[in-house]
Amino acid sequence: MIKIICIGKIKEKYLQVAINDYYKRLSKYTKVKIIELDNENYNNSIQTLNKESIKILKRIDEKDYIIALDIKGEELDTITFTNKIKQLYDEGKSNITFIIGGSDGLANNIKDKANYHLSFSKMTFPHQLFRLLLLEQLYRCYKIINNETYHK
Repeated sequence: MIKIICIGKIKEKYLQVAINDYYKRLSKYTKVKIIELDNENYNNSIQTLNKESIKILKRIDEKDYIIALDIKGEELDTITFTNKIKQLYDEGKSNITFIIGGSDGLANNIKDKANYHLSFSKMTFPHQLFRLLLLEQLYRCYKIINNETYHK
């Protein structure tokens, strides 16, 4: 099972359509659960991160293998990312939870709880767009794992 915990809602219709498309495609291979949590907007980012982390922690199960999406995380190419996902399943870690922070990122307690830190790039992406990128890459992984062709 893939669980994606996200801070923020998708407001843009074109992103909703694309996200739903990859969600449906990915659902052919594994159960997928997307959990959207409301943004917190306080005067300082520490308070915002703390409030968001409380919400995130409530959605994490003990059995989850947690991957924090973090600009300081490890950058992987698609094949290495696929091998990482396959290895987790082979090791019996079938509940993989990805956490996408809001505009202030992720609180340190969430980063500390993560089993792995993944970065798609040193660039900063809007979390709405990043959700689409993550779903597309996960779909691509499952196509590769199942020896199915996928456009390049």
